[in-house]
Amino acid sequence: MALPPFLASIVEWLRAGYPEGVPEQDYVPLFALLARRLSDEEVAQVANALIENGDLPITQIDIAVLVSKITNNMPSPEDVDRVRRHLESSGWDTTEYEL
Repeated sequence: MALPPFLASIVEWLRAGYPEGVPEQDYVPLFALLARRLSDEEVAQVANALIENGDLPITQIDIAVLVSKITNNMPSPEDVDRVRRHLESSGWDTTEYEL
């Protein structure tokens, strides 16, 4: 299923920010950042696109668990800041996506 252009641009942005794939310690803070501006369904679509391309080495079941963790328990501010700094150090302006 093709993603809407806005979500496709987020997926490409994340691939550029994580050229080696998203490390395990960044899953929850990354999706927490995304969940600030995207619906749960949109977060799941982004995650599924990353899984299909091998950029996110987890399953769709893991994504459901992550979304549940995000909505029930936000990651620490330190984790969110670490992910934000990582993406910014890769040359991506996180303010562009209002994360």
